[in-house]
Amino acid sequence: MLPRDPMILYSYVNTQLRDRHIDLDDFCAEENVDRTELCKTLREVGFEYDPQANRFV
Repeated sequence: MLPRDPMILYSYVNTQLRDRHIDLDDFCAEENVDRTELCKTLREVGFEYDPQANRFV
């Protein structure tokens, strides 16, 4: 289960992207997460996914 707090979620997702996944689609598939909802949640606190960096910034 993913963290509910958006700042902890941000940290968790970026760590997973850095350490285990080639991109956001790979993360979402393995974690069974809706990419649109994840991006929406993180966008609400000011973060956007940067595919070149493979992280939310």
